[in-house]
Amino acid sequence: MNIAEFINQAGNNFSGEELEKIEALAQNIVAKTVENTQKYIASISNNAQYAIVATTRPETIMGDTALCINPNNPKTAWLKGKKVVVPLINRQIPVIEDEYVDMEFGTGCLKVTPAHDVNDYMLGEKYHLPSIDIFNDNGTLNSSGAMYAGMDRFDCRSEIEKDLETANLLEKVEPYTNKVGFSERTDVPIEPKLSTQWFLKMDRLSKPALDAVENDTIKFYPLKFKNMYRRWMENIKDWCISRQLWWGHRIPAYFLPDGKFVVAENKEIALAQARRISGNASLQLADLRQDDDCLDTWFSSWLWPVSVFDGINKPNNQEINYYYPTNDLVTAPEIIFFWVARMIIAGYEYRGTPCFRNVYFTGIVRDMRGRKMSKSLGNSPDPIELMNKYGADGVRMGMLLSSPAGNDLPFDESLCEQGRNFCNKIWNALRLVKGWKIDTDANVPQHSAIAVKWFDALLQNTAHEVDDLFSKYRLSEALMIIYKLYWDEFSAWYLEIVKPEYGESIDIDTFSKTTGFFENLLKLLHPFMPFITEELYQTIQKREEGESIMNARITKTEEDAVNMETVNNFEKIKEIIANIRTIRQQKNISPKETLKLFVKGDYNAGYDAVIKKLANVSEIVISDSKPANAIGYLVGTTEFSVPVEINAAEETTKIKAEIAYLEGFRKSVNVKLSNEKFVANAKPEIVENERRKLSDAESKIQALAERLQQINPDAQ
Repeated sequence: MNIAEFINQAGNNFSGEELEKIEALAQNIVAKTVENTQKYIASISNNAQYAIVATTRPETIMGDTALCINPNNPKTAWLKGKKVVVPLINRQIPVIEDEYVDMEFGTGCLKVTPAHDVNDYMLGEKYHLPSIDIFNDNGTLNSSGAMYAGMDRFDCRSEIEKDLETANLLEKVEPYTNKVGFSERTDVPIEPKLSTQWFLKMDRLSKPALDAVENDTIKFYPLKFKNMYRRWMENIKDWCISRQLWWGHRIPAYFLPDGKFVVAENKEIALAQARRISGNASLQLADLRQDDDCLDTWFSSWLWPVSVFDGINKPNNQEINYYYPTNDLVTAPEIIFFWVARMIIAGYEYRGTPCFRNVYFTGIVRDMRGRKMSKSLGNSPDPIELMNKYGADGVRMGMLLSSPAGNDLPFDESLCEQGRNFCNKIWNALRLVKGWKIDTDANVPQHSAIAVKWFDALLQNTAHEVDDLFSKYRLSEALMIIYKLYWDEFSAWYLEIVKPEYGESIDIDTFSKTTGFFENLLKLLHPFMPFITEELYQTIQKREEGESIMNARITKTEEDAVNMETVNNFEKIKEIIANIRTIRQQKNISPKETLKLFVKGDYNAGYDAVIKKLANVSEIVISDSKPANAIGYLVGTTEFSVPVEINAAEETTKIKAEIAYLEGFRKSVNVKLSNEKFVANAKPEIVENERRKLSDAESKIQALAERLQQINPDAQ
């Protein structure tokens, strides 16, 4: 904008001839200023030297009050103790030294503009520099902008570049990518500018809050955030609590006509204080002006643990005395300073106690490119659409399965699909159970009795594991254990064992036990999947009015009473069955075709009924010899074999490959055990575990060698 345009915009009416004269006069002033600058510099020294300064905001030159160099930089050492001249306005400013200046960045000379840069402001405070505010609130330059007064900041930027070049004071101009903050509302660059604000002194307030986390009065989960909290609290700055907003808690400061102020909780108290400090008993409320600013949003939020129970207005009411402090806070780590730390500070300041006992930090949900989800990026899915597609519990389940505490979660819609599939699995399992015909006179089959005993022990053990994980705030792990218990153990194994044959009935005892297990599984799942679990809980059996799964207790025994021997034994039975199924698959044997199972070694016959049903085995034979045409496998050190039609050549190749692998494994374990340092320094249980590995490998090699000799006596 030229001078004539500015004058016209300012509302002055001049003729064209008058404007031309004003323009010519202004250009003459600028020319004279440039000329005077050159003369002034020359008058300082016949051998004038120049400090080259790089800046992305040349319009702020008029607000510079110092030039800063690094005291350790040899390139700028010649400037130490000197003064320099601000170009165009011929103002001398001192050269200061501070290690804040990066010797490797730019020219090594930093112009210091305390009024228009946060870091420069801190340097100004440190070295007691004056602050020259050159901007009006509307983005134009004020009278401190010298001959550019009244110009828009960006117009001034272009004009000053031309004037510096005319004065031969411009080294070069080049494009530069810079991070600039933009206003959300106006989408224009934000201009740092000094203004009067209210601050809260934090050093005294923060001490009890730091100690509470350090001594674990308040515990963080995961623990890693404790270090982050400590670093911030030990370097805490005074808190700017005033905001130039239309809505919010107004700052309770009231200004008197003479510019003094009082701070009070209401106008009546403010008036009394104003009369006292002014000595003017005739002051009225109309004479006071309340500050227009609002308190920072987080200033309101830091009162949440107290204000939610009306503890501000009624400090010792029944609710706050009962509920305060609360047990747990669940939040995201990005507001650990904005909210968590400040709530702890407020708790000690206003109540003298911690506001909660534990803080659980969730991860941040990000998109597949690792970006935080936000409205501006448009990368956040619509949760309503997800719930319509996958169900609320499906979305919750999918997210929680992949959300270990404090770790970020890359969102993928397939997670929600996995959650929905799990919901369907639960629903269909109940439909299956409810569809069984019940025979009240039938005896409990042996395989069902075994299954009930096993799953009862497994369910009890899982309930105790979940309790332990909850106590450690490892929620994702707790959910994964329940998920596997339901999907892998209950559905894939237990229901398959107790399920009656097609067209037959189930005995009442097994049915009752099964529905009881189902209820306990729903109770374990309820914190993670509240809707489907409540619905199915009401469906399993008739409930009393108001009865809900929300307050139903999980039936469990003492932890040391859990029958872990049964659980461990059943794992071996599952492995036996799985191997028989693998043999069927490899040899294309129909599941309907019955097989015989030969066993050599230690074996618990108490589980025969389960093996016979799930593996369709007609007979289990304990024998020291094996059939000629049989495929064998080991579970532990016990050898099992199933007679089948086999291809001797193929089986020979397969066994040789297994022996080669096991011999390599045995060699690696032998090397470790022959190392005296390892045996002497490793924990005894680790050494013993290696010895067991060696023993198992040797047993398997021997069994495979015997099998190979049986199939192909000529094999080497």
